[in-house]
Amino acid sequence: MVELRREEKNHARATVNKTSRVPTLALDRRTAIYVDKILKDAKPADLRFEEATKFEFVINLKTVKAIGLPIPESVRTRADKVIK
Repeated sequence: MVELRREEKNHARATVNKTSRVPTLALDRRTAIYVDKILKDAKPADLRFEEATKFEFVINLKTVKAIGLPIPESVRTRADKVIK
């Protein structure tokens, strides 16, 4: 799991100019709850499907500049994280 987190961060830093994604820690916690239920003999088909309710909006300014895409200041201020 640690490797996935590192890969996600590197992906956002290196290739994505802006993205919405589910925070990894929240996803890890929900996954652990499902695994726990399955290990306690719950049938996966009986488990409720959950959609993400929280997303992070990340802007990579280096990538934005490299591709020449203007990002208005109003969009930057709404981002959860801006990577320089």
